[in-house]
Amino acid sequence: MSKITVTFIHADGSEQQVETEQNVTVLQLAHELGLEMEGACEGNMACSTCHVIVEDKDFERLPAACEDEEEMLDLAVGLTATSRLGCQVLLTRELDGIRLFLPKATRNMMGF
Repeated sequence: MSKITVTFIHADGSEQQVETEQNVTVLQLAHELGLEMEGACEGNMACSTCHVIVEDKDFERLPAACEDEEEMLDLAVGLTATSRLGCQVLLTRELDGIRLFLPKATRNMMGF
């Protein structure tokens, strides 16, 4: 299976380009890399601490967010029109080259 490229843009503006296997979520990849993405609910779509902002040109390549994800995103700090939950973005061949901005802050409503 071929790898895909993902670029994370950190809150300070620095970029980190990585290659990953397909069919992992953005949250899983961020944890593997030790990035500052909390994921307090462990990917169960019960918080917004894995919030990422997808670059405009890449956002249209993503499947639409479900209603539950949209509701969780309403809790995210710095919500934008291209915000998604990292636990819901599955990195597939179609998303090769995706660019993701890590927000400056998150809000953990779960109390952890």
